[in-house]
Amino acid sequence: MSVLKITTENYEEEVLKSDKPVLLDFYADWCGPCRMMSPVIDEIAEERNDIKVGKINVDENEDLAMEYGVMTIPTIVIINNGETEKTFVGVTDKSKILESI
Repeated sequence: MSVLKITTENYEEEVLKSDKPVLLDFYADWCGPCRMMSPVIDEIAEERNDIKVGKINVDENEDLAMEYGVMTIPTIVIINNGETEKTFVGVTDKSKILESI
């Protein structure tokens, strides 16, 4: 499954109403560590069909970043049934992310 671009407009449908766990990557184009994490997030999306993977550009969707208390990027949030289950801040090992899903 490919990575979804999550915005304010599709957030409720793609994240809150999802029947699968959702991994959200909060990032910015100018962020070096975010660029390091991007291929990892893409790999997870390709390898796992049992979850939904989305990226949220914090510069374009400040309201969603504020809703999740994102102060540092990259921030990865795992959501299940509309509830936050786990949050990772900074560059995170792929295995740690997968263990939490």
